[in-house]
Amino acid sequence: MIFQYIYLFSKKTEPGIPGWRSGLAPAFGPGRDPGDPGSNPTSGSRCMEPASPSACTEPETSNEITVSALVKITDANMDIVYEDVVTKMQQEVTVQQIMSQIANVKKDMIILEKSEFSALRAENEKINVELHRLKQQIMDEVIKVRTDTKLDFNLEKSRVKELYSLNERKLLEMRTEMMALHAQQDRAVTQTDRKIDTEVAGLKTMLESHKLDNIKYLAGSVFTCLTVALGFYCLWI
Repeated sequence: MIFQYIYLFSKKTEPGIPGWRSGLAPAFGPGRDPGDPGSNPTSGSRCMEPASPSACTEPETSNEITVSALVKITDANMDIVYEDVVTKMQQEVTVQQIMSQIANVKKDMIILEKSEFSALRAENEKINVELHRLKQQIMDEVIKVRTDTKLDFNLEKSRVKELYSLNERKLLEMRTEMMALHAQQDRAVTQTDRKIDTEVAGLKTMLESHKLDNIKYLAGSVFTCLTVALGFYCLWI
């Protein structure tokens, strides 16, 4: 009988419905709680109007006491469980409230995201404009520096070319002057050589004339001496 009562209790009890104790009505009488002293089969009579006098025995009474204790324990446990359990309607209301809160949070998140996205896009556009301005400024500076460098390079190149041309002209002038000096020296040497040759020729001519004069003088002296000697010879003869 213990298993029969437990089977009837588990079959007729539905969790989530407040009147779950109604499943015990066939076993303990209509509308009676197992914890009620009036509904206890052991109070008053020894059995619940048995069909035959032999059915009301001591084992059945002990079994009913055991079942009653089990039912009380189960009742206490179910009360503890039902403190944490809600009905389906309450669950749906709670779910609707949670979904409404989630929708509000989503809406707020979308608005916040849009506002933040707009702010970020504006900030990004501002940064892009600033970067474009900086890039343009850098490009202008680079072009300016490149132009200045190119101009300086061209000026330096022109100056170097002018210096090279000036040096070339100076070298040409120096070469011309050196050639003129060499020509002048050559002319001076030639004139000197000519003068020397002329003077040497004059000296040679003078020496020849002096030589002829000396020869004439010697010849005259010899003829004079011979004449004087012949005169003395004639006188002695």
